[in-house]
Amino acid sequence: MKDIFDLALFQNTIRTATPLILAALGGLLTMHAGILNIGMEGMILLGAFFGVLGSYFFSSSLMGVLLAVISGVAIGALFGFFVIELKSDEFIIGIAINIFAGGLTVFLLRSIFGVKGAFSSPDIVPLPDVHIPFLDKIEFLDKIFNNHSILVYVSWILVALVYILLYKTPYGYWIRGVGEHEEALETAGINPKKVKYVSSILCGMFCGLAGAHLSLGYLTLFTENMSAGKGFIALAAIIFGSSNPIKVYGASLLFGFFDALGIRVQSLGIPSQFTQMIPYLATVIVLFGVAQKKLIKGKAD
Repeated sequence: MKDIFDLALFQNTIRTATPLILAALGGLLTMHAGILNIGMEGMILLGAFFGVLGSYFFSSSLMGVLLAVISGVAIGALFGFFVIELKSDEFIIGIAINIFAGGLTVFLLRSIFGVKGAFSSPDIVPLPDVHIPFLDKIEFLDKIFNNHSILVYVSWILVALVYILLYKTPYGYWIRGVGEHEEALETAGINPKKVKYVSSILCGMFCGLAGAHLSLGYLTLFTENMSAGKGFIALAAIIFGSSNPIKVYGASLLFGFFDALGIRVQSLGIPSQFTQMIPYLATVIVLFGVAQKKLIKGKAD
C-alpha cells in the first residue's frame, strides 16, 4: 500500500484534478445562469487540439494557450447562440458540440498533421513548470505543491476569483439572478441574454484552458478523444459541490484523486481496462449518494 499511497500520488492528484477544476468553474457559471452545459467535454477537446496547434506552429506554449482560449470562447459563444438566441434544447446542443468537437479534431488532425490517432512532436512547446523556492524547505509541501504546470496555479487563483465574482460583485448577483428569477432581473433593467452569453463564453474559455492543460501541461501531445469524459466528471463535480466554487474545487480534487489512483494501481499488474474504470465508478457512486441525499431530504420536507 505504501507504494500506492505516497506523496507522488497526491502530486498526480493535483495534476489530474486541474482540468476538472477549470472546466467545472466554467460549468458552474452557466449552471448559475440557468443553463446546463453538457458540451464541456467537446470544449475541452477543442482546447486540447488548438493548444497543440498553437504551440507547434508558433513554437510558443503561450500561443497554444491563447488559441485554446480563443477556441473555447468561439464554441462557448456558439453554444450560447443556439441555447439563448434560438431557444434550442441545451441538452441536445451540448451533445451536438461533443460530437462536432470529436469529428472536427479527427479531421484537423489528419488534414493538418497527416496522422491518425495521436500527434506528438519535439516542436510542441510544453507549458513551463513553476518552481516556488520557499516550498523547498518543507519536503511534504515541495513534493505535492511545487513544480507544476502554470495552469495548476492559475486554476487555484481562478477558484478564488470566481467565488468573489459570484458572491461579492454585482455581476455575480446578476448571474445567479438570471438563473433563479430572470423576470426580476429584467424588471431591474438588466438584459438576461447578455448575462447568459457572458456565462457561456466564460465557460468555453475555462474549458479551453482545461484542454490546454491536458495537451501542453500534462502530456505534451494530442490524441483523439483525449478529454476522455473529463467534461462529464466536471459536471458531476458541479453537482456534488452544489455549484459553489470552493466545494466544486474540493469535489474536483476528489475525482482527480481517483483518476490518479487508477493510473497508479496499473503498476500492480491490474488490467488497465479495470483501473480506467475507477474515476468513472467513483463518479457514479458519488452522484448516487447525492441523489439519495436529495431523496431523503425531499421526503423529510
